[in-house]
Amino acid sequence: MFDKVLIANRGEIALRIQRACRELGIKTVAVHSEADRETKYVKLADESVCIGPAPSAQSYLNIPAVISAAEVTDAEAIHPGYGFLSENADFAERVEQSGFTFIGPRAETIRLMGDKVSAKDTMKAAGVPCVPGSDGALSDDADENLRIAKEVGYPVIIKAAGGGGGRGMRVVHTEAALLNAISMTKTEAHGAFGNAMVYMEKFLEQPRHIEIQVLADQHGNAIYLGERDCSMQRRHQKVLEEAPAFGISDKLREKIGTACAEACKRINYRGAGTFEFLYENGEFYFIEMNTRVQVEHPVTEMITGIDIVKQQILIAAGEKLHISQKNVKLSGHSIECRINAEDPFNFVPSPGRLTTFHMPGGPGIRVDTHAYQGYLVPPNYDSMIGKLIAYGDTREQAIARMQIALSEMVIEGIKTNVALHKELMADTAFRQGGTSIHYLEHKLGIATK
Repeated sequence: MFDKVLIANRGEIALRIQRACRELGIKTVAVHSEADRETKYVKLADESVCIGPAPSAQSYLNIPAVISAAEVTDAEAIHPGYGFLSENADFAERVEQSGFTFIGPRAETIRLMGDKVSAKDTMKAAGVPCVPGSDGALSDDADENLRIAKEVGYPVIIKAAGGGGGRGMRVVHTEAALLNAISMTKTEAHGAFGNAMVYMEKFLEQPRHIEIQVLADQHGNAIYLGERDCSMQRRHQKVLEEAPAFGISDKLREKIGTACAEACKRINYRGAGTFEFLYENGEFYFIEMNTRVQVEHPVTEMITGIDIVKQQILIAAGEKLHISQKNVKLSGHSIECRINAEDPFNFVPSPGRLTTFHMPGGPGIRVDTHAYQGYLVPPNYDSMIGKLIAYGDTREQAIARMQIALSEMVIEGIKTNVALHKELMADTAFRQGGTSIHYLEHKLGIATK
């Protein structure tokens, strides 16, 4: 087991990783920007290193600074968390070349799954169902692109191969708009991701976003931990998540989960990962794989009793999975609300000092947050300041407990999206279950791109 781990991240996930390390008896190194000097996880770490000023490009995305911090503190491994450098293959490679262990997949795996075209091709070969579309990247042959779209059937969606986070995609409803849409998406993709490659998929009208959590070790073992429903989104950004997904049968869960676990073995995957799917009319369609821990991992932890972050660390240290598929049991229901420092309905960020910060408790309630009363929410990073998780024996009980917890939560000094979550917990369609990825945008009157 590692003696010391450097946490190359910030916010609630930095504290979450730190807690897992402490439970395993591992010392921690917190790296931080000048803006995060006074944060709780920095104070609680065994050691801390300032790696630059507030802008991410000069601190959390500064690969030489992160590796230098590991060198001066004699850390043995680096955990990237989510966001920032977590899916940067060059970073993973540099970490390993510098003599440290990267707590995550190998660099070649991150590259393979980070490119949407190669990822889709790999999943097709592994027997994982994919959305109908182009066979690889689109060429510059206009006639061929028109033929593919006609064969797939309109509407189609043009996606950047190197895209993510909801960027680099455009829906096309008519043949007349296709070629211009391809050209514009290529230009945007090159500017945003340095990769102009795009591909085409059938645009599903009312899909749900359902993802499968997997764990795989270095010894050829892989398991799936059930699924999460992340359909409550705005502009491709998740607002709340739940597990298990409403209406998914045990038989279907086993079928898609087994396919994902077998795909992990095929690509020699290492660590925690998530297969993301669009789900419509009883069918799963692979869209991408996240080669890291997800923001919403707590809902899976709550229904399985498995600590995903601890498993990441154990796997990176070379241990075999001590959990077999037959030992994975799903029990109860869990919901996570992302608590963001933003206006609840127009989503404008609201940085500032927390003059009051009271978190709820009670049966089945978990709060993952790095914030505290007096904490200054910086304007430089993602607006999420915490996650509120509710667990119940049933989905109805989880919703009821979440409603109670939201009513007990008091945050003053900034605006938050708590009011939106209260509204969603009382929403008839949400309570019935199975809303599509477009539901929240339609509810809020946001135009869907």
